[in-house]
Amino acid sequence: MEKATVREIENLKGKRVFLRADLNVPQDEKGNVTDDTRIRESLATLRYLTDKGARVVLCSHLGRPKSKDDKSASLKPVANRLKEMLKGANITLAKDCIGAEVEAQVKALKDGQVLMLENIRYYKEETDNDPKFAKTLAKLADYYVNDAFGAAHRAHASTEGIAKYLPSVAGFLLEKEIKILGESVNKPKRPLTVIIGGKKVADKIPVIDNLLKIADTIIIGGGMTYTFVKAQGGSIGNSICDNSRLEYCNGIIKAAKEKGIKLLLSVDTVAADKFAPDANTKIVDVYKIPEGWEGLDLGPKTIENIKKAIKDSGTIIWCGPLGVFEFEKFATGTREIAKAITSTKAVTIVGGGDSASAVVSLGFGDKFTHISTGGGASLELLEGKTLPGVAALLDMGSKIK
Repeated sequence: MEKATVREIENLKGKRVFLRADLNVPQDEKGNVTDDTRIRESLATLRYLTDKGARVVLCSHLGRPKSKDDKSASLKPVANRLKEMLKGANITLAKDCIGAEVEAQVKALKDGQVLMLENIRYYKEETDNDPKFAKTLAKLADYYVNDAFGAAHRAHASTEGIAKYLPSVAGFLLEKEIKILGESVNKPKRPLTVIIGGKKVADKIPVIDNLLKIADTIIIGGGMTYTFVKAQGGSIGNSICDNSRLEYCNGIIKAAKEKGIKLLLSVDTVAADKFAPDANTKIVDVYKIPEGWEGLDLGPKTIENIKKAIKDSGTIIWCGPLGVFEFEKFATGTREIAKAITSTKAVTIVGGGDSASAVVSLGFGDKFTHISTGGGASLELLEGKTLPGVAALLDMGSKIK
């Protein structure tokens, strides 16, 4: 995972650099960017390149457009926000990402200027990792820089394929993500505490399996709670449940006990009579949720148990919300645990995705050691997998002409 970075390209002045960023940011119905975290995190590499006089071809995807006619997937709002954040920068949005017009625009670039390509996923050849398409992209530049950690777990044309045709290195964000997440698993400051939330057990199986090898404490929360409860014979009412994973949950409980890992499960929950922000609620024993009710947040006893468990941690990794934080009535557990985590002296890491959204929306965005920009990518790193977009880059110490 020790890869060459953009610093190792000795002379960038006048060179064309294909910069793959992850600018896949959420927008409202009017197309206004509602969270520019990923854009902000990409600025360091972009500034470095333009300050060095590189001619930057900036590439990203946005959403999953079905065709080029899907104007809601245009990167125009992202380009506008980028211009606001990089005042004085010379940034132009192309109408496409390949073709004669784009090639002419790249050829006309001057030192320090940026041409932002239109949504790369307008072409299915991108997600197909089509070699011909990747080669066409590569012709636009002299060097390739991958700073799109959020897309590095996908072997696409602009994240993996293009690296076959250009000297390829990591940007500063990709470097930071790999270093922090890698060290949290390979060389954690102990005790290592992992908090795993989210809806389905199936989504987190590889993470749980890998972390069972290295964690000191594993805390299960969110919708996953109720599958573990049902597996042990509890009554969960209408709570979400991954019925195909009941045996797996019991296996995890047994494995944790055998390995001497502390596995912390909920003891109480905030139950609701419907899945809605105005639902009636009551606190109940998590093993005795009444029929017609469903658990939507951590109960007060569980919150206190988690606080005690994380208090003296050396490293805390958090993946997945601990309740339906989108509804204020059920955001208490996620908010209280975020507050408790940021009150420790531990290295604190949020694994991207919904947990990152929760932390930011609840006002804790600047209080963690690191909030990952990639949900799927961070999970795969925590699973112990190698990311295709990272593996494709040159190794540290490689000679870059």
